[in-house]
Amino acid sequence: MIQAIAFYLFAAIVVLSAAMVITARNPVHSVLWLILAFFNAAGLMVLVGAEFIAMLLVIVYVGAVAVLFLFVVMMLDIDFAELRAGFVRYLPLGLVLAIALAAELMIGVGAWSAGGIELSTRIAPIDTMVPNIEAIGRLLYTRYLLVFEGAGLVLLVAMIGAIVLTHRDRTGVHKQNVGRQVARRQKDATRNINQPVGQGVEL
Repeated sequence: MIQAIAFYLFAAIVVLSAAMVITARNPVHSVLWLILAFFNAAGLMVLVGAEFIAMLLVIVYVGAVAVLFLFVVMMLDIDFAELRAGFVRYLPLGLVLAIALAAELMIGVGAWSAGGIELSTRIAPIDTMVPNIEAIGRLLYTRYLLVFEGAGLVLLVAMIGAIVLTHRDRTGVHKQNVGRQVARRQKDATRNINQPVGQGVEL
């Protein structure tokens, strides 16, 4: 009974948080709702015995990815009024995607209600003597090695894209000249003065 209450509580908060991520007008609020969704998704992972995935959700996604999203949203000079102005133009495509997602949800609910499936048969069976981390490691670096490396390439492309978006030409910004800094001598940067007592310093 306690497990069922915890499951429905975590699941309801995840669904509501995901809805708020989409409907929130402020992008910073959307990121905060996303962090809440990650925390509750980690709770769901703990319920099914995948504590390693729950730890990854909290440490990697909440501690790094979501915070990175927050900083990128704050750093990029995005004109949100201009983005909202193009809502009507992309409305047909959005409706098509919404219908496709609704159809997938209906198919999933129909498959779930077709017959009772025990929880033990929904997850991959592993030996009880093998730790959760070791079992995941065996799958990642054997059967799913190519998929794992492909995910790393996707993250690399995303990182390069973020750098390209933020590294643009700006006016009125002093850029670093590494060659000039290296060529600078100590005697050009400092001055030894025997300053008399009671007099100020000339700048």
